[in-house]
Amino acid sequence: MSDFQYATPADVGKACGLLAEHGDRAKVLAGGTDILVQLREGQRTADFVVDVKQIPELMEMRYDPASGLHLGASVPCYRIYDDDRLATAYPALCDATRIIGGWQIQSRASVGGNLCNSSPAADTIPPLIAHQATCHIAGPDNQRTVPAEQFCTAPGRNVLAAGELLVALSFPPPRPGSSSAYLRFIPRNEMDIAVAGAASWVQLDETGENIQSAQVALAAVAPTPRFAEEASQWLAGKPATDDTFVEAGELAKRVASPIDDMRGTAEYRTHLVGVLTRRTLTIAVNRARENLPGASD
Repeated sequence: MSDFQYATPADVGKACGLLAEHGDRAKVLAGGTDILVQLREGQRTADFVVDVKQIPELMEMRYDPASGLHLGASVPCYRIYDDDRLATAYPALCDATRIIGGWQIQSRASVGGNLCNSSPAADTIPPLIAHQATCHIAGPDNQRTVPAEQFCTAPGRNVLAAGELLVALSFPPPRPGSSSAYLRFIPRNEMDIAVAGAASWVQLDETGENIQSAQVALAAVAPTPRFAEEASQWLAGKPATDDTFVEAGELAKRVASPIDDMRGTAEYRTHLVGVLTRRTLTIAVNRARENLPGASD
């Protein structure tokens, strides 16, 4: 690893100023679980590293059932899945944060960092897309928002411009009769990269038998995590049955453009899209039925 300068700014403005000053040679450290490995292995280079874990806005997490979840970009994974309220409101997000590495990694790694690393196989990005999260970005001169589905632009690349910093993610409040799930397929039980992943969010009608709306998102089967728009729109108004879930899985395959690599073939990954979509829809529907008014009576 080459030598670099290191700074721990205490506010967003100073962080953006440092990033703008040093340009492409500056890198952000939120948890360090990705960037430090990349710097050590020569995958990325940096003359200046900006540690943003001391910035209060990036470590803030607040949830209100009426307004939703505000998640600072540096909040570590364990704080999310340890919160019983979030496990009910945003279960796909909790599913994903619970399986990122071991507990040592989860005490440092953040959803914001996972998003900014922009790996096609990132576990938390499909839940962000499925839950329709919004990315709040600060720059030297302005602030802007970007839907999570539009954040990643290529493997390891995203919409952040020079001097910009992801500050937080916001999630809409959970709807009655809605829920979600995330699953990935990996060769072993933990600390591995997904061969394929899928997140599904559904909202049921008051009977619990039909889907009013849905969001399906995929990981590790394209250059960026993908929103399966056709499958999601097709699910609206359909009965919440296994036949429906199977058909949705077939439609989700249409946005997959996987490659062959050491983790799996393109053909196998495409097959997994159908399997994981069906399974996550099944889990999400079962969870949503528990959230219907009167379900606990």
